[in-house]
Amino acid sequence: MEYLIKYSALILAFLIAIIGHEIMHGLVAKYYGDDTASRAGRLSINPLKHIDPFGSVIFPILLYVSQKIAGVENPIIFGWAKPVPVNIFKVIENGGYLAAVAVSLAGITYNLVVAIIAASVIDFFYPPHSIFSLFLFLFFYYLVVVNVILAVFNALPIPPLDGANALKYLALHFKLNEIAKFYNKIEQYGMLILLIILFTPLADYIFIPAQKLISWLLSF
Repeated sequence: MEYLIKYSALILAFLIAIIGHEIMHGLVAKYYGDDTASRAGRLSINPLKHIDPFGSVIFPILLYVSQKIAGVENPIIFGWAKPVPVNIFKVIENGGYLAAVAVSLAGITYNLVVAIIAASVIDFFYPPHSIFSLFLFLFFYYLVVVNVILAVFNALPIPPLDGANALKYLALHFKLNEIAKFYNKIEQYGMLILLIILFTPLADYIFIPAQKLISWLLSF
């Protein structure tokens, strides 16, 4: 029963984090006149429209198992949903490069806001006095953890992550074209770089800011 409650809370928090992240990209793009995500039916909260078989299921399990085998006490759970389609050229046409920056950072902003809200209400369910209050406590706990990790990871300036996209469009806004060209060149190697980070000790250093932010949010 304990494991059922724990992993049910984790999976629900994980889905809210990754699905909401993608929906926000589409909503901000729609604000700037691009209804691509809306027309594709991707602004729905239906998980089936967003779950990526590899990124939402297989990869998180592989990451969890590999860390457990390596003896990591508290494995990092990470994954992604299917990217929401965005016509960034339409966004730029209507709102300029800063609008493209806003679209890029929409998911990160969502994750941080959800983490802050979850951290602000978690104390109402501690200590848990019933199975239901235990579920709610774990649910809000994982909302903090998963959303912070997702926000911090996506903020990394490595393509195709949101941080890299935001930095590229910000560079174009200030006419720093060489930075944008650099990102265009290394984009094809981005996923390889990310895998190296996630499956090597580098991950310990990359996620230090996430660990500190989680500790700070849960300390109140």
